[in-house]
Amino acid sequence: MSLPQLPGLSSLPALEHPQLVAPSVAAALAAWRGAERIAVVEIDPEHADTAAMSAAYDVPMAAGANCVLVAGRREGEERIAACVVRADTRADVNHTVKRLLDVRKPSFLPLERAVAESGMEYGGITPVGLPAEWRLLVDARVPAMELAVVGSGLRRSKLLVPGELFPHAPGAEVVEGLATPVSG
Repeated sequence: MSLPQLPGLSSLPALEHPQLVAPSVAAALAAWRGAERIAVVEIDPEHADTAAMSAAYDVPMAAGANCVLVAGRREGEERIAACVVRADTRADVNHTVKRLLDVRKPSFLPLERAVAESGMEYGGITPVGLPAEWRLLVDARVPAMELAVVGSGLRRSKLLVPGELFPHAPGAEVVEGLATPVSG
């Protein structure tokens, strides 16, 4: 079985290179059915953000997937979700995510909390290895991607994940209309 590839980067089996991913990501990969098909590639940490990665490594935005963390409250209870959307779309936080979390006012999890509670670096937050009590919402466009470039939990690497694996990620919920296209 061949690993996913990006031109100019060396793909390594993610399961065999835990030093290239955050500890929680390494643990989650071991539990993800199909993870032997996931590659990890080392990148310059300065290019960890999606747009910078896309430009530096000639990766189309449509091949990237972003993971955004959204929180809200209802009756004193905080509800958090990780939303995985294609990089050429935006999570529909004010409608779809709000409805799914059943909260009054959803907002992005503050940076400091996102980093501290995920155990991941900013610019590398990924849907793999997040706290089990957080919902994992995956836009229906993501499983249709041939290859999704997502964070590894670290700024210095990325995971290359066949899109069809996302519905099998632990706790994943595939959601139609989770994201809207970026106008521009």
